[in-house]
Amino acid sequence: MTRRKSLLVVNVALTSSEHDYDQRVRFLDRTFRLVRVGADGNVRRAERLVREWSAQADAIAVSGVRDARVRGMLDGDNQSVERIKQAAVDVPVTDGHRLRDVLAEWAVRHVQVEMPGYFDNARAVVLGDANHDSAVRILRDFTDNITFADPLLRMDLPARLAENPLLGAAVDTALLPLRLLPGIVRSRVNLPGLRIGQAMTKRAARDSDVVVATYHELVGFGLEELAGKTLISSAVSDERLGDLAARGVDMVLDIVPQPFRQTVVAAALEAMMLALVDSGELTNDDLLDMIDAAGLEPRLLYPHGFKRKSRFAFVIHPLSQEFFRKVEPLATIMDHSPDVLVDAAEKAMAYAPPFTYSHITGIVSPTGAEAEGWLITVGGTPKELMAHSPEFTYAKLLDAAEIARKLGAQVMGLGAFTKVVGDAGVTVAKKAPLPITTGNSYSASGALWAAHEAVNQLGLLEVDDKGRIKGKAMVVGATGAIGSVCARLLALSSDDLVLVSPETAKLLALKHDIEQQHPRATVHVAATPDDHLGDMDVIVTATSGAGKRVLDIMAVKPGCVITDVARPLDLSKEDVAKRPDVLVVESGEIQLPGEVKMRDIGLPHGVAYACLAETVVLALEGRYETFTVGRNIEWEKVKEIYRLGLKHGMRLATISGVNGVFTSDDIARIRELALEARSAAAVS
Repeated sequence: MTRRKSLLVVNVALTSSEHDYDQRVRFLDRTFRLVRVGADGNVRRAERLVREWSAQADAIAVSGVRDARVRGMLDGDNQSVERIKQAAVDVPVTDGHRLRDVLAEWAVRHVQVEMPGYFDNARAVVLGDANHDSAVRILRDFTDNITFADPLLRMDLPARLAENPLLGAAVDTALLPLRLLPGIVRSRVNLPGLRIGQAMTKRAARDSDVVVATYHELVGFGLEELAGKTLISSAVSDERLGDLAARGVDMVLDIVPQPFRQTVVAAALEAMMLALVDSGELTNDDLLDMIDAAGLEPRLLYPHGFKRKSRFAFVIHPLSQEFFRKVEPLATIMDHSPDVLVDAAEKAMAYAPPFTYSHITGIVSPTGAEAEGWLITVGGTPKELMAHSPEFTYAKLLDAAEIARKLGAQVMGLGAFTKVVGDAGVTVAKKAPLPITTGNSYSASGALWAAHEAVNQLGLLEVDDKGRIKGKAMVVGATGAIGSVCARLLALSSDDLVLVSPETAKLLALKHDIEQQHPRATVHVAATPDDHLGDMDVIVTATSGAGKRVLDIMAVKPGCVITDVARPLDLSKEDVAKRPDVLVVESGEIQLPGEVKMRDIGLPHGVAYACLAETVVLALEGRYETFTVGRNIEWEKVKEIYRLGLKHGMRLATISGVNGVFTSDDIARIRELALEARSAAAVS
């Protein structure tokens, strides 16, 4: 049998004939003549074209039925494709369904492998009908946030009708008059229910992360504004990619590989494969072998250059009754209410369901990565959270996690006392539908970062060109999870270190470890801090004293910088007030990168608490994982989150104490009082 020089494959398309072509291409070491003929929505013409080409073609592809219907061109229904295929005589014919299903699943999984977590909890809108079944089925492995434009699919009606044949027959009968209308007329029928459905779809698309649609479906629904979204589509030409760029699309996932200069549909590729098998039928092995041999891969297209936007949520709660006086409509009520009513409101708010307080946008890393997020508040103040069992707070946090999931968040952080209650996030992380972090790793490094900056601003200690302070530092509670991390951090910036803990064996082991890592450091150990307080320039308290007296603040050196990283705090407001010549740091806040927009959280514009910043850093890095939970903080994670923060443009913004952010005037006043106290001590 003589092998023909080239094979003829014809794609009969129900869409416009203005995109017809007749080209020669190479595919799997064979030359093909690839012809496209459009039927302009005319089913009879498509049937005639199939019959006419049957005598010459080695395989025929039939495509474009749904796109023609979307454009109002089709004078038949989705079943028309079967009638058109049946017009073929002694030639294999396909609509590309098998190949398209494989490619759709592969494309989605390919992205999820290349960019782990990309589709996790993504809010997806599906235009069109069952032609996207494969993509939707795979998306469901990663997200439940899927909305359908088709109201029947939105209500899962096809499955319900399949379960009840009698009901299905009744629906078919009711829809018969509409089906008998010519396609171009039927496409313009504007029923109230359809108008409502389109409005719902446009609203869902506006809030979505992913749109699943052919190009014609996208145009048909009039979705012009697609800024920041991912489009899962097929057969995207350069011209269409330019239009999608103008609509603001970030990434296009083209499920159909394009091995030729001419854009082809999945049906044409499958027909070419059919032409290569003698049996006229493709087995699964044939399909896989040819995909592999041809090097076919999904296309990831970035109209504006590579860009990735991640999504996060962060749980906050009122820190005191003052919060209620700042949030309407509570503020109006509270301003004119007696204390007993305010106390009652505080108790009642602890039982209120979580709600979204703020949408955060505009976070852009120097790497180009972007993030958006939501602040979700639970109503309990620290007083109320501590008054209830841990299970009470766990339930609130899991409700917040469910809100976060529906919003599309890929990771959620716990703020303030929500990360202290019970087992510090362990139970919530096990039960939540998305990864959880307490932010404590970045909180620890942020607090020490703030302490170092406070030393610089006070100007009472000499700091060398490598940032090491020439003074003495102490860590109280050094053998604890946070304390040991702080000790290692301080050893990076101070060569004279005192470690305090009653756990003798652990203390000696920590001392040895730090000396091994930092040979230049002189490390002392003590069971209590009292004998050393007057000599210390920097003190970190990291105990679990929970209200017990940790140190005598009256014995501290004037101008000392104390960083209190314990939660609850080791030093009360009353203690701090006794020493206006000492700078007590509670935390270091982080300036988020970009033009950040979010509601007031009691900090300067674009500034976030370090625990919130940790959540943002994880999102920007694409690390959708449970990072910091429990009471143990890993030294390696503290270093890693600090490094990642710098990579993504995080910088120390403010230094806060028990009374809020320190201003330059506050620090100048502390410096002045410290110098006066030192002068007085020197004279006496």
